[in-house]
Amino acid sequence: MEKLYRRGILFVLSSPSGAGKSSIAKFILNNDKSICLSVSSTTRNKRKGEVKGKDYHYISISEFKNKINEGFFLEWAKVFDNYYGTPRNIVEDRISKGLDVLFDIDWQGTQQLSGNEGFDIVSIFILPPSKKELEKRLNNRAQDTAFEVNKRMHQASDEISHYMEYSYIIINNDLEKASREVLSIINAERLKRKRYINLNNFVKFLRS
Repeated sequence: MEKLYRRGILFVLSSPSGAGKSSIAKFILNNDKSICLSVSSTTRNKRKGEVKGKDYHYISISEFKNKINEGFFLEWAKVFDNYYGTPRNIVEDRISKGLDVLFDIDWQGTQQLSGNEGFDIVSIFILPPSKKELEKRLNNRAQDTAFEVNKRMHQASDEISHYMEYSYIIINNDLEKASREVLSIINAERLKRKRYINLNNFVKFLRS
């Protein structure tokens, strides 16, 4: 019996800091067992509640730079004085098996990822409903000092300016609603005709 096979897809979530991409990513992972998170390497310190190997691979700056020179990363970027990068071998292995991968990365990483040939990439940009709400969320998560919050707010304008580089835009006014909208995008993209590797053979089997 002929079975239908689909390519693995890279789903990218980006947003200014505090707009909700990480919370939406967690919702997707909890509600869709057919997708896995791309765990990035980073030089920043581990935050409270984060788990090494699950949230990030925490490495030194010197180790990160060595891996850049070795071509270890599929994409990497420097954000707020810290480096972030996606291990190439893990993603390539998952895609080759037809598995979908979710990326929680910024616009710099998305640009680099899009420059790699041979991948099906779907990019989604998360926007806050207002600047006031964005600042409120940054303060409420209590992860940054007032100086760092102010720095992130200044950076947000530049990050938001890259919205045109993305296929989809989601306004995160309500976390669950925005998360379900992203989930709808994922499900719809999986059903596109171009995703299937052996569709012609499958149709021939049905017609025979």
